[in-house]
Amino acid sequence: MRFSLMPRFLVQWLLPLGIAIASWRFLLGVEATMPFMLHHALERPLAFFAHVGLAPVALFVLPFQFWRGLRNRRPVLHRWLGRIYGVAILLSGVGGLILALRTDAGPIAASGFATLAVFWLGTTAYAVYLAMQRRIQEHRVWMIRSAALTLAAVTLRLYLPILASMFGFETGYPLVAWLCWAPNVLLAEYLIRRRRVAFA
Repeated sequence: MRFSLMPRFLVQWLLPLGIAIASWRFLLGVEATMPFMLHHALERPLAFFAHVGLAPVALFVLPFQFWRGLRNRRPVLHRWLGRIYGVAILLSGVGGLILALRTDAGPIAASGFATLAVFWLGTTAYAVYLAMQRRIQEHRVWMIRSAALTLAAVTLRLYLPILASMFGFETGYPLVAWLCWAPNVLLAEYLIRRRRVAFA
């Protein structure tokens, strides 16, 4: 594999699939793996398990939706994976919004994660609508925006240990509520506007 392909392979395949698989461990024991989320699991289990159980599904499906060979050779499979992706985000996004609005981490964390949930739901819903209208070029652009927000699950796990070590968890967690997705969106917009992403 050429070195120039390594960053794309890392971002498109290795990190999303790895984080998705690792995230399902939360379902095995909330207290042991994420004690700071335990109150959500006890007080609002439906929203909690919808979010932590289905967000990894969207993350797992995402790389396959951007696999051009699969789109071209197996369009029916691409559409079915798209439906799975959309439903996973619908249920997980609503669950995430409920969790964000009820978080004990303060207003900065609440507003950051709630904004992420609203944008995630909105961009994905519009991408699905465009696909149903056969507006494929626009659909692909909005899927890039949706993907940038889905990948917040990856950047959160990369940034949080760094921010927590620099500022402490109580400060780092509210910061990551914004930093896990806002730079992703800006990068996606840059790539879209510079036409550095292949839409065809």
